[in-house]
Amino acid sequence: MPAKYLLSMLALLFVVSLTTILNHYGLFEINETFLIISRWCFLFGLVGYAIFKRSLTTWILISMIVGAEFGHDFKDIALNLNVISQIFLRLIKTIIAPLLFATIVVGIAGHSDLKQVGRMGWKSLLYFEIVSSIALVIGLISINISKAGIGVTVPQSMAHSELTNVPVLKGTDVILHVFPENIAKAIYEGQVLQVVIFSVLFGIAVAMLKDKFKRPMLVFTEALSETMFKFTSIIMYFAPFAVFAAISYSIGHMGLEIFVNLFKLLATLYVSLIVFLVGVLLPIALILKIPVRKFINAISEPVAIAFATTSSESALPVAMERMEEFGVPRKIVAFVMPTGYSFNLDGTTLYLSLATIFVAQISGIHLSFDKQLLIVFTLMLTSKGVAGVPRASLVILLATASSFELPIWPIYIILGIDELMDMARTSVNVIGNCLATVVVAKWENEFNPSGSAHNKESLG
Repeated sequence: MPAKYLLSMLALLFVVSLTTILNHYGLFEINETFLIISRWCFLFGLVGYAIFKRSLTTWILISMIVGAEFGHDFKDIALNLNVISQIFLRLIKTIIAPLLFATIVVGIAGHSDLKQVGRMGWKSLLYFEIVSSIALVIGLISINISKAGIGVTVPQSMAHSELTNVPVLKGTDVILHVFPENIAKAIYEGQVLQVVIFSVLFGIAVAMLKDKFKRPMLVFTEALSETMFKFTSIIMYFAPFAVFAAISYSIGHMGLEIFVNLFKLLATLYVSLIVFLVGVLLPIALILKIPVRKFINAISEPVAIAFATTSSESALPVAMERMEEFGVPRKIVAFVMPTGYSFNLDGTTLYLSLATIFVAQISGIHLSFDKQLLIVFTLMLTSKGVAGVPRASLVILLATASSFELPIWPIYIILGIDELMDMARTSVNVIGNCLATVVVAKWENEFNPSGSAHNKESLG
């Protein structure tokens, strides 16, 4: 983009900001129409920048800004835009069941030959579940401390428009509700946990098949998984319109104060991830005497790729290569790293627990401690296998909110800053998986930080 265009945009931003501040504090009275026109001139300039960049991320961020201004200036129109975000929700909901089914089956059946992996299999899965569960708990504690979603005055029509009266499940009903009686019914009703249970059992069954039967099923589920990833990418092109509509609708109802809560949520996530890195992953590395500085140097490139692309999978090839160079045998890297991408998404799981409670808080819904634990348990299962698509956690978040009868309109607001959160949580995903490969190698007494060449030769 020409430097003159950027300079003119910065100059226009300065003028718009200065005049708005002077008028707000009564230092200089300026005609309101002039202020609105000047702000929209700047916004049209941002749209021109987005057209030049041709980036979905840029479009989403700018749509959020334009939507906020539109909701502020044209409230009557903004209040009728909710249908656009509802269309996006319906499209996203079509992804949930096939995406979960395909990724979970591939994750289990494709990497669960226990005769081949031996001790490495159960050690990896045990480590994944312990660490990701800690991440979920940290997210849960953080959002309950910061209360980022509390303090928003939500109109009654908006807060309860999507809630329905459902029977309270008690005792054995809660347990029975986890297991599907009809998979088609579970998909139709959006019972994500039931879909997950069915997928896990199906994946185990496929893993037990003879190779001539197992291979076609794996080919089908892998193809379905890739198809749903592409399907998600197509639907995400509609995201800027949905964000624009959702932000306009929300600002029209509640005003600009909602942004204060969004920045509280963003700060809560970043602080939580830092706590997880320093309080969980670093002690693990120190206890197992992993050379931390060399490890940081080894993962810097894949983490940078993950941060820039917001997709853990985009960093997978480089991460595997760097871990092998770091001294982890290829056989361990080849098993632990891909399995971790299905079962060890530390940053994503932390975010999901945090964001789900945020949705309840901003909607004025009190969740009891046992209900929050049930949400954590659900997320432990539903967060598996979604590393392949940027912002795929949106699918899981929508599914979880629907399963627990939470409103979904706050999720559209979160989507406006999702890119900023996705960069951080995806980076933590990659760091967690890289560390997991080293941990398993140490447990197997096969970690050799100075023998990467030997690792390659011995496995050729």
